Amino acid sequence: MANTTDQMKTTTAATLGAAKIHRRELLLGAAAAGLVGVLKAPAALGQTKEFSGVTLNGAAFQHAFQAGIAELLPEFEKLTGIRVNLDIQAFPVYNQRMDLELSTKGSAYDFCNITFPYSGRWVGSKWLHPLDEFVKDPNATPPAWDADDFISGAQTALRDREGKTYGFAWVTGVQMMAAARGDLIEKAGMRLPTTFAELKAVCAATHQPGTAAYGNDKLHHWQWPPFLMGMGGKIFKDPSGDPTPDLNSPEAVEAAAYYAELLTRYGPPGVLSFTDDQVQRAQFAGRVNIRTQSLDWLLPLGKSPESQVRDSVRYGLFPGGSAGWFPAVNSQGYGIPAGAKNKRAAWELIKWAVSKENVKRMAFEKGQLSVARRSVLEDPQTREAMTVNGQDVAKLYLDTVEHAGKLGYMAYRILPVFPQVGEKINKAIERIASKQESAQAAMDAAQQEAIADLKKAGVL
Repeated sequence: MANTTDQMKTTTAATLGAAKIHRRELLLGAAAAGLVGVLKAPAALGQTKEFSGVTLNGAAFQHAFQAGIAELLPEFEKLTGIRVNLDIQAFPVYNQRMDLELSTKGSAYDFCNITFPYSGRWVGSKWLHPLDEFVKDPNATPPAWDADDFISGAQTALRDREGKTYGFAWVTGVQMMAAARGDLIEKAGMRLPTTFAELKAVCAATHQPGTAAYGNDKLHHWQWPPFLMGMGGKIFKDPSGDPTPDLNSPEAVEAAAYYAELLTRYGPPGVLSFTDDQVQRAQFAGRVNIRTQSLDWLLPLGKSPESQVRDSVRYGLFPGGSAGWFPAVNSQGYGIPAGAKNKRAAWELIKWAVSKENVKRMAFEKGQLSVARRSVLEDPQTREAMTVNGQDVAKLYLDTVEHAGKLGYMAYRILPVFPQVGEKINKAIERIASKQESAQAAMDAAQQEAIADLKKAGVL
């Protein structure tokens, strides 16, 4: 926000010292460590320091990628003459402040992270500056930078309905499946499930004292929609034209009951209060077998030295239902606020931060393997780093991202009204799983509450 003067004066070094890197990012870093030596710094950007003396102010939420970029900023200043103050904030704090900053067309920041759940609001409201003019200008962007190298599914949330691009992804979250104790499934004469019916059957056959068959965290509005869509349901009537929620359809009620049963019948004690980190640690110890979650939570099962299940972990695609296969895919990207003072210089920062060279450095030096650039994902070193017990996890990852990009079913997630509706989903799943209400009653209430909220906001 424009009044965050003290934050804006925070130097990169001080910010980095204060920022906390999440456990999963440290584990991913451990997974990638030792695979390659220190990679070469990105080549010069072709600038003659025309921006010498310019200072950029940017903001993002805490993440190992941001911490890594902050460490490399002296290289960027040497290449371009641009000094950068990167303000790294806690996730909820960042989103709240940036939402206000962008909505008021403030000029406090020259670049920022486009947070996935808010991308529909920020992009759709034209609160960000379109980047196509820079990409198409050969004087601003050499062809070798290659905007087409970004996987389409990773860029979906960063484009508007007209196809204009407002950001470029630095990470992609891809829902997959991992079984920490794949050996238990094999001993039962079964395979890693590929359908919802198979998932329930495998859970029933392998749930046992000491190893819960299934576990997940409490962010239900991320975990549940793929089950909903796989059974033929929708979050909204039509994300492209009618944002009316559709949370109490027969398909939604069935999917909510199904998912709640996975958690309570086959989950570990206390699962309804689990954070994502708690589920990961339970899988590390073999106390939870199957989890459906983003790859950056699952890959450490086979790579981290803290994992006790490295030899037994198995990976697979998110299962599908009678209506198809709809694993969730999200992304985070860098963008330029509409009110930014130094847009051209900000593009130099974004172009450098997500260049092929820097993305590869971040993958191997910092363990950020959930990359959005195809060339890095297909690099032999990446494939080797993402091979676990003979399984090519990178291929599963790429197949999922391309599938989501082709079908475009993640449009529901980037509607400006999704955060409000997502809160109702979380509460409904909790009420069903805790047996406070039936699936029908809970989803009826979620539907009514969501519609009431959207009417108050003037959306309906």
